[in-house]
Amino acid sequence: MSDELIERIKKDEGFRGNVYKDSLGYDTVGYGTKMPITKLEATMLLRGRLYQKKEELERKEPYFKYLPEPIANVILEMAYQLGVNGVLKFKKMWKALKDGDYEKASDEMLDSRWAVQTPNRAKRLSNIVRNFENV
Repeated sequence: MSDELIERIKKDEGFRGNVYKDSLGYDTVGYGTKMPITKLEATMLLRGRLYQKKEELERKEPYFKYLPEPIANVILEMAYQLGVNGVLKFKKMWKALKDGDYEKASDEMLDSRWAVQTPNRAKRLSNIVRNFENV
């Protein structure tokens, strides 16, 4: 499929970021995508959103790109859930990460409203950070 085709469909369909009823009354989103979406479409959307979060983290907290991949993935998941600005509020966690103190970073993750609101996810992600061995 060509870029020309994509651009033509985008122009003809128009973009809507929220669900709307098309001319036949179907729930639709984006560039004329009928709802519900498939798991493949949802995965593509997830990948796109994660890529955007990664770029935003690298812009707003340049140290992010120096984190080991398992730690970066934890931060990225937190950013997906909380937003980039939300994860940037974990000032003590970031300081501990920069110091290479993963145990302290893990503790700081758990000392938060986020950990109270989503305890299982917070514990699981903090354990990844706590148990990371910098080889």
